[in-house]
Amino acid sequence: MITEEEVQKAVDFLRDNAPNAAKCKSERIYLEEYRKSLKAIVMTNWTDLPVSAQERQAYQSDVYINHLRALKIAVYEDEKQRFLMKAAEAKIEAWRSMNANMRAIKL
Repeated sequence: MITEEEVQKAVDFLRDNAPNAAKCKSERIYLEEYRKSLKAIVMTNWTDLPVSAQERQAYQSDVYINHLRALKIAVYEDEKQRFLMKAAEAKIEAWRSMNANMRAIKL
């Protein structure tokens, strides 16, 4: 059985963690989008090379690789928040179903 106290904790969790979940999501999206700009910025270091070679150099640059590491962390944090929020929502939904079933049995 899921208690009302557990449901309240789940609701509190959703409310209290919403700002952090939003921050994680915005960080992830920003880093995903900035990756394109960063590639273009880094490519300007090799303007004497053909575009395909500039792209290769940009992808292997330390700046780009470090950005990918930061993106990996951002994706992890965003997904962790998303799964925690979904778990809290699932607990609330299970409680609702249990209560609806109990009401149906009483009728």
